[in-house]
Amino acid sequence: MRGITSCYKEHAIRVSDLYCSRPSNSNHSYLVPKLNNNPSTQNSITCIYKLSIQKQELLITVTWTKKLIRQGFIINIDSDFVNVISKNRGAETFQFQIFEVKLIWDLSTARYDEGPEPVEGFYIVVLVNTELGLFLGDKDKEELSLQEKKTHGARITMVSRSERFSGTSVYATKAKFSETGILHEIMIKCGVEDGSKSNILCLFMDKKMVFQVKRLKWNFRGNQTIFVDGLVVDMMWDLHDWIFNYHSNESAVSCVFMFRTRSGLDSRLWLEEEKNLQKQKEQQDRIGFSLLIYGCKKPD
Repeated sequence: MRGITSCYKEHAIRVSDLYCSRPSNSNHSYLVPKLNNNPSTQNSITCIYKLSIQKQELLITVTWTKKLIRQGFIINIDSDFVNVISKNRGAETFQFQIFEVKLIWDLSTARYDEGPEPVEGFYIVVLVNTELGLFLGDKDKEELSLQEKKTHGARITMVSRSERFSGTSVYATKAKFSETGILHEIMIKCGVEDGSKSNILCLFMDKKMVFQVKRLKWNFRGNQTIFVDGLVVDMMWDLHDWIFNYHSNESAVSCVFMFRTRSGLDSRLWLEEEKNLQKQKEQQDRIGFSLLIYGCKKPD
């Protein structure tokens, strides 16, 4: 019986060290097509964090939004409690089930690039029963008097990130596929290739093309396995509405892309079924990560 490693190696595209355009067993490489280089506008970003604390698990959702005149964020606790932040800085305490949750934030000096999520000069702190549950930002924790907050084994992990774009069909973002991995630049381009009437989809990572899909009228839905930082990542797309202009309302004409790491035994290519039992157990316990990119031709 063939091992899982040999099966994946034939079909997975290795991103981290080869940056190839096709699987290694292919005799041809892709030429980079000429497509629209103007990026879409990023309208919102939603990050979901899983907090394991005091033998309980909470999901903390932070949504960054960008409007015409201001930017801000919304925080959810297990989808039950929703707090819409309307001030640049402040602190609030509220009760959620058996937990006392304290939220502290300061966006007064936040700096943004093009998107709704600040890149520096800010912080968001979530304390759960006085324990540090979530910390976002670039401020020194000692400046915020958080150094005395004990975690008692509390663990926070980002499990998903969703981004909404509008405008052109060029989507650029950055993502880490594991807690110990590096930050990768990701760009997805869709359009009509110069000299051709056929729509094409291209995936770039760290400014190098990973793969392309042609004849999207036939391949408007599909998936491709890639290999990033030692992890098996499934990339899936659905371009049906975008290709066929399915909705009369242009703001509803959309496309969806998802990157999802595989968890468990098949998450690392070098693991064999009969070896490294302890490593296999550790991988089974590892939380997977997904990145969802949602694009529409016009903002909602």
